[in-house]
Amino acid sequence: MGLSPLQAVLETISLAELIGGLVLSAAIAVAGYRRGVLDESGVVGGILTGTLTFGLGGWEWGLLLIAFFASSSALSLFDAGKKEELADRFAKGYRRDIGQALANGGVPALLAAASLIWPHPVWFAACAGALASANADTWATEIGVRSTRRPRLITTGSQVDAGTSGAVSRLGSAASLAGALLIAVLAALSGLLQGAGGAASMGLLGAATVGGSAGSLVDSLLGASVQAVYWCDACGKETESRIHRCGKRTLPLRGHSRIGNDLVNFLSSCLGAAVAAGFYVSVL
Repeated sequence: MGLSPLQAVLETISLAELIGGLVLSAAIAVAGYRRGVLDESGVVGGILTGTLTFGLGGWEWGLLLIAFFASSSALSLFDAGKKEELADRFAKGYRRDIGQALANGGVPALLAAASLIWPHPVWFAACAGALASANADTWATEIGVRSTRRPRLITTGSQVDAGTSGAVSRLGSAASLAGALLIAVLAALSGLLQGAGGAASMGLLGAATVGGSAGSLVDSLLGASVQAVYWCDACGKETESRIHRCGKRTLPLRGHSRIGNDLVNFLSSCLGAAVAAGFYVSVL
């Protein structure tokens, strides 16, 4: 008798790669915790997504995940005092919890699992698009807040304060493109090392860049329109938190209460993956 579909998939899983992914992701997550960029739940989320991405996808998938985590963490820690002035605008600080870990790493993990069911290079392109989207958004936020010019709300063009959900600036947009390009270049190099050929590698470069840029753009659009944003009467400030840092309960300002920043990030990663996959298929 032939193998069932589930048995066939299980046959393709390497126990050694899963264990290797667990060990490596645990080491990276613990290091992130010690550096203060992950909290306890973030360590769990990092290990879960890292093990699946490394163990089911392979080293090239893991490389992209490491690049995202390392670069975004470095930017979060750099000149943290500057961002502390804006911390009361965000729902969470720079210490990532399990929600943020799943929002940014959940899509690559799911794609790695899907690649076992239906092996095809497009899954890696989609993974690159998802992580390029997450990296682009993180770089835009971390670097954009340093702009000397007030950003503008992407939906109306009106000037808003730095750190406002859905706000964009020239510096932030340039940083977003650079963040997407980092993942795109690494994906293309991984393709070359895997023997994918020049055309396929250039396809990965374009797919991740376009997918990452699209995902970051949608992240801003969702942040300015449907993401829940609140107002603190006591401080006279806009925030993403139901309870402001001053301890006062905030009032709904715009968006939907069930759509928080983590969900926006997850949806943006999904779109980045879909756009990257579509681009990759169309050019090859």
